[in-house]
Amino acid sequence: MSGVWGWFGGGAAQKRKETPKNVILDLRTQLEMLQKREVHLTRQIEEQEQVARKNVTTNKTAAKAALRRKKIHEHNLEQTLNHIGTIEQQMNAIESANINQETFLAMQRATVAMKHIHGNLTPSKVDKTMDELQEYNQLNEEIAATMGSISVGPQLDDEELQDELEALQQQELEDKMLETGTVPVDNIQQRLPKVANGEIKGKTPVAVDDEEEELKRLQAEMAM
Repeated sequence: MSGVWGWFGGGAAQKRKETPKNVILDLRTQLEMLQKREVHLTRQIEEQEQVARKNVTTNKTAAKAALRRKKIHEHNLEQTLNHIGTIEQQMNAIESANINQETFLAMQRATVAMKHIHGNLTPSKVDKTMDELQEYNQLNEEIAATMGSISVGPQLDDEELQDELEALQQQELEDKMLETGTVPVDNIQQRLPKVANGEIKGKTPVAVDDEEEELKRLQAEMAM
């Protein structure tokens, strides 16, 4: 029959049935049945003991029969407990073996993955790559430093820039004074008439005095 089942795939079905998971499930089912039998036999022993106690003085024959049945139940209970212990040991052994197998398979998969990741990677190749990377980084720094030292556009003189800056500041000051109605002192002095060293004729002294007063007033306003 086993050969016939082998032709129709029975061997494969039997192999699938004997997987660790299925075997553990079968053992647990058997263990539950034995535990129920243990409870039943324990109850039977207690009942027969009560019968023997009840008839120990009034009916010794019934008491002996009860004790005989009690002994049989105790023997069966002892066998049942032995079976329970054996099955529990087998379950623990299979579970431990299954864990060991799964751990080993996981380690194998990890080994294959590490081999795939590293490939032909070796410490010497890593060192070579790091040296090349450092060399290219240094080259890049040198190129950047060289390009940064090159001046783009015409060379400018600092003194020329300073003169242009002062001219802009002076222009800004004059524009602000024109807006406020005041005139810089330098412009007033430039606008004053140039008088000869000799005596001024006519009303010139009065005009000079007026201009000096105006000059003092402007200086006072600028000082504020």
